[in-house]
Amino acid sequence: MRASKETRPEAWPSAFRSERSEPVLLAGPCHIETETQLLETAQHLKNVQANGILKVCIWESNARPGNTEDMASMRLTWLRKVKEKTGLRTACAVSNALQAEEALAYDVDILCINGHTTVNPFAVQEIADALRGTTTPVLVSNPVYPNLGLWLGAFERLRNAGLQDLGAIHDGFAAEDRALYHHHPKWEFILGLRNELPEMPILCDASTIAGKRSLLYPVAQRALAYGINGLVLDVNLSTDGRQHSRQELMLQELDLLLNALQTNAKLPETTVLVDQLDTLRQKIETLDDELLELLLQRAALAGQVSSYGLGNTKATQLNNSEKQLQISRLLAQGNSILSGAFVAETDVYDSAAVAC
Repeated sequence: MRASKETRPEAWPSAFRSERSEPVLLAGPCHIETETQLLETAQHLKNVQANGILKVCIWESNARPGNTEDMASMRLTWLRKVKEKTGLRTACAVSNALQAEEALAYDVDILCINGHTTVNPFAVQEIADALRGTTTPVLVSNPVYPNLGLWLGAFERLRNAGLQDLGAIHDGFAAEDRALYHHHPKWEFILGLRNELPEMPILCDASTIAGKRSLLYPVAQRALAYGINGLVLDVNLSTDGRQHSRQELMLQELDLLLNALQTNAKLPETTVLVDQLDTLRQKIETLDDELLELLLQRAALAGQVSSYGLGNTKATQLNNSEKQLQISRLLAQGNSILSGAFVAETDVYDSAAVAC
């Protein structure tokens, strides 16, 4: 089954840039249970943003063998019916060439290459070959681990296959220590991609980075501060009892989030100096995030250490000489980082002595 070679309408010079000031919105459920669920979600999305894109999960990577293939055809059938009824553009993630061809056979408008596929140049090349000769818009997620070269290589392979309408999805990087985020955002990767491909539209998958609804606003707002072109959000009729329910928004919550977000529009007279200062500010904010992650990890380790002291006081108490050595070491480290005037002004020595 070959990919469709129909020409994309001229009305969309890029599927990932909005003609208005508002960001492009890709939204939809992580898990499709019924056609009615998908239709109601799509209708609400259209009411919220008429130019929104309905993004759904067709092939579930955690499904048992056989189940995902059987469900995929049914979900694609539902998706095509919903597209016909609402007029919304549709998108889904693909992991290989066969999935890409099947999605296009069901008139899916936009294909998304997930991060697990981006790390595999051979899989990306197979998808590029399957789409060769089409005008299919393609979004490429960053690799699951920080490697800008793999991300750039994926775009190069797709462009070499003649695909021009490309965009990036920044959804962070998987890590075992999920103290704050589900995926570490590492915002500097947006800057790295923009330096290499300044015209590339970039969307942020705020739901995957946040991992829970309470962090969606700060993650989305930070992404907008970086000048991204759109947001990817998980939205569903209900958020009960599903694997990704912690990060999914209910339909009415989507309205609240979008109304709360504010885009930072640049003035025409913005100077190079202002841009440079903004870049430095964004790097500082990235370091703040990393510092918070380290503090949370340290607190967890400290808790483990303290647990060893239960019922064994001698194992955890330091004698006076060891305490003095520890204080001296910490103060020496502080002096190497902070100026003497700052230390004297803030009474670091006195505070350290009292604390110990």
